[in-house]
Amino acid sequence: MSSMMIITQPQPVLYAQTSNDWSSGICDCSDDMRECCFAFWCLPCFMCQVSKRYGECLCLPLLEIFCGGPIPAITMSMRVSMRQRYGIEGNMCRDCVCSFFCFPCTWCQMSREMKKRGVQVVLTSAIMT
Repeated sequence: MSSMMIITQPQPVLYAQTSNDWSSGICDCSDDMRECCFAFWCLPCFMCQVSKRYGECLCLPLLEIFCGGPIPAITMSMRVSMRQRYGIEGNMCRDCVCSFFCFPCTWCQMSREMKKRGVQVVLTSAIMT
């Protein structure tokens, strides 16, 4: 005799995004003054926090700070990944320019984007047989 257990959890609410662009500009750091100040006074800590909230390793940005080259590869790859995840239009050339010339502002923009579009990932169903 076999037993079957089916578990269904509530579905996450997905908000339709009417724009396929960033929700804020690269220089709109003053939209969230708390995070702007945090990034200004302790950028490495801020970068680690954003990376963790995004689902990446907490210490990933530290590689860029201590072992990085002329182009901030981790910042650029996080920005490209975020664009793909949220369906934001753009290209790698612009991501590279933003990451190189506007390094702290890029992290603030990514943090604001996650807050704006934050959708929690939940287990929707589990079936045991």
